[in-house]
Amino acid sequence: MDYRNRWHGFRRRVTVLNDKMSALLGVIGSVRRDVITSEEITRTPPGTVYLLSSSAVITPLAAELAREKNIRFDLAEGGKAEIIAIGADHGGFVGKEAIRRHLEAKGFHVLDFGTHCEQPVDYPDFARKVAEAVAGGQCRYGILVDGMGVGSCIAANKVPRVLAALCYDEATARNSREHNCANVLTLGARMPVERLISVVEVWLSTPLGSGRHARRVQKIRDIEREYLRKF
Repeated sequence: MDYRNRWHGFRRRVTVLNDKMSALLGVIGSVRRDVITSEEITRTPPGTVYLLSSSAVITPLAAELAREKNIRFDLAEGGKAEIIAIGADHGGFVGKEAIRRHLEAKGFHVLDFGTHCEQPVDYPDFARKVAEAVAGGQCRYGILVDGMGVGSCIAANKVPRVLAALCYDEATARNSREHNCANVLTLGARMPVERLISVVEVWLSTPLGSGRHARRVQKIRDIEREYLRKF
């Protein structure tokens, strides 16, 4: 009896050790990769945390598969970038590209969900992808650009845990963060590119509100949870 107990105890310790080693190897391996593809995510166990360098590239399909498998992307120690999802329809393509270049030059890691040209597309498709990347934890923030910014804002807010805000100047950008804790920014492409970038800069640099603002935002989330249970 004592022999069997000792044997089972040994097996449990080996199993735990193997699990820890598998997780560690998954993280260590990811640091050495510059490109994360859908093929790699398909082979990766659910729940893995990838540590990325600030120069790493995640393909859009890889990000979608990662969300489905609860795989997260974090920066390796010493990295300074945050992962930001961006997307646009054909009307917002030029603005999105300008924002992407600006963010990458500032050291942010950008995950671009498209569109990648000015051929007509439907804005809800891209709003959903960006919103899901934020809600699923693959990206910390999301930025969307369409003709006026209204449609993408409505679509993104249909995804649970997303707080999307349409901002048209620095004041609304600051307010959406301080008062509403927005995690997705939507913009209208009819603004000059310089104004788009200025709004993005203010939005990203403004900390989330606390105190009464956080209490009110929690009430918004309570409404969301209540209706999710009903339907």
